[in-house]
Amino acid sequence: MSIVILGAGPAGLAAAAAASQHGAQVTVVDDNSAAGGQVWRGGPARFTDPRAQQLWDMLQQRPGVRFLYGARVVAAAGPRTLLLDTRDGPLRLPWQRAILCSGARELLLPFPGWTLPGVTGAGAIQALAKGGMPLRGKRVVIAGTGPLLLAAADTVRRHGGIVVAIAEHRPTRELASFFGRLLLGHQAKALQSLRLFASLRGLPYLHDAAVTSAFGDARLRGVSLFHQGRTSDIACDFLACGFGLLPNVEGGALFGCAIAGGAVVADARQATSAPDVWAAGEATGIGGVDKALAEGRIAGLAATGAAPAAADLRRRARAHAFAALLARSFAPAPALRALCQPATIVCRCEDVEAGRLAGHGDWRSAKLQTRAGMGPCQGRVCGAACQFLFGWEPPGLRQPVFPVSAACLASLAEPQAPPE
Repeated sequence: MSIVILGAGPAGLAAAAAASQHGAQVTVVDDNSAAGGQVWRGGPARFTDPRAQQLWDMLQQRPGVRFLYGARVVAAAGPRTLLLDTRDGPLRLPWQRAILCSGARELLLPFPGWTLPGVTGAGAIQALAKGGMPLRGKRVVIAGTGPLLLAAADTVRRHGGIVVAIAEHRPTRELASFFGRLLLGHQAKALQSLRLFASLRGLPYLHDAAVTSAFGDARLRGVSLFHQGRTSDIACDFLACGFGLLPNVEGGALFGCAIAGGAVVADARQATSAPDVWAAGEATGIGGVDKALAEGRIAGLAATGAAPAAADLRRRARAHAFAALLARSFAPAPALRALCQPATIVCRCEDVEAGRLAGHGDWRSAKLQTRAGMGPCQGRVCGAACQFLFGWEPPGLRQPVFPVSAACLASLAEPQAPPE
């Protein structure tokens, strides 16, 4: 039995370990240069989470597991065959069973100056730092909402950056309510949060605060911060914004899986609506590493026909409860819509401003009249932004699901070799 796993993050590694344990031949496909995904970015040499190292060591002892790095699935190349764009050119990959572990991307909400070089997502600045971008001595403002802000601040601090301010959009009473619920139902997470707070002691952590604009010339020079009824300008080299995460559903769309609420729909065994396709991790809904590991293991077992252990189901249930608490507590507040001005660019690919979009009733009309969503990102960034700003249903995806060379697409017309 052969299983293709799309994504080498926590969910993908857990799925590979579970499936290979039951004798399956596993191929893990990832567009990064090493395993780990975004949360364990950098590969085995940089793993700091013992769970990551344990999974990696386990997989190294399984001869039936192989990794394809620098490879991205872009289209279907026939029945049960995927077209991959790799460093060495197009590759057709046959599959019998597949597990989607495609992770998440950041929700980016437009405000004046958000397209300046030096403005990133909160998760992006972590990835850049882990990838070697120099932060030592750089002044960084971190703004938005949710626990990711604190994780980003910790990463910046550990890489020598200077955290000028952490601007949390939620007021103090809502943050206190969240932490109280954390103490009642998720003591391990509460302890983890306390340790993170302790490591960040002394950093300016502002509640009910928001960056209203970013300014600069060829790059970011500073931000305007609204806090306690007044606006002040703060000089900085980087601004990291965290408004939440969105599931990557391109793989689900490619396989024809049902998608609801912006996530791939999966049942109790992590099976999707598509035959012989399972999904795990952030692709099925945002929930963090614990959710990814639990769902990945269940999906890997289910793909081989094995049943999950009761412990796996308990871990998943706890992870789902924590994910629901996060979603309730840190959904982007409607007040953030006011940050986007008529002259603010919403579609970065095609330079479409909010004022040109506001007069349209839906995504299709806006796309036809303004070219919004017709650039390389295919609406991944501006589609989610327009859903938040205007309530539009984001655009669907069609093949190829990522930008790809004409040579790669032309390979679809080449005759396929018969299976051996």
